[in-house]
Amino acid sequence: MNNKVDIIIPVYNSQKFINKTLKSVFRQTYKNWRLIIIDDASTDNTVKLVEKIVKKLKERRKIIILKNNINRGQAFSRNRGLKYSKSKFVAFLDSDDLWNKNKLKNQINFMLSNSYDFTYTNYKIIRNNVIKKIIVPDFYNYKRFIHNSSIHTSSMILKKKIIKNIFFKNLSFCEDYFFKCQILRKGYIAYKCPGSYSYYLLRKDSLQSNRLAVFFSLWTINRNLNKMNFIQSITSIFFIIINSLKKYGFR
Repeated sequence: MNNKVDIIIPVYNSQKFINKTLKSVFRQTYKNWRLIIIDDASTDNTVKLVEKIVKKLKERRKIIILKNNINRGQAFSRNRGLKYSKSKFVAFLDSDDLWNKNKLKNQINFMLSNSYDFTYTNYKIIRNNVIKKIIVPDFYNYKRFIHNSSIHTSSMILKKKIIKNIFFKNLSFCEDYFFKCQILRKGYIAYKCPGSYSYYLLRKDSLQSNRLAVFFSLWTINRNLNKMNFIQSITSIFFIIINSLKKYGFR
């Protein structure tokens, strides 16, 4: 029973999506989990809806709801969740993403069987009610990741011990990119668990839809935080753009 996983979900004005997201957690066939929800000062009915859903559950003692007094951003909220995390494994789920019911069971068993510290999976994007499967590489080290940053955050499971003293940096975009870079730069290898267990809703108003801002943020991270020179950074951005177009197309 010590293979518990803490699931961290930051939410902000997520009333349209949070019900389905939470249901995808509650349907998990792997039951040894704890859910940490961090509301980032939502101005809609997100908190009331979450509290109403949780109140009806038998598993409500496994759920922690934290509330930020002011809007602090996704990085702050995830970091707050990490500070509350005490379990062996940690997983992240965005408030408009979904999991297949066997995601935790299959991925944690894969990690235990192979003694892996960091895993991810293929995933599916949903855009305009059309589902497309995204196939990602079988493993990542740091050098590979900075040229193809296709580890979807909601597909990851990590052992908590490897992210000690690593937190999400407060950035407008791509804070999860730098979070993964920090782990991989330490020499850890991320491995793909067979299967596709996460669904990523690609919305017109999503942050990732603002590609120019995303690529500029990646450039800034590479130069200022990853300490790349000009050639290294431009090469990294070039290949990330190519892989992004392969995944999501030009729209």
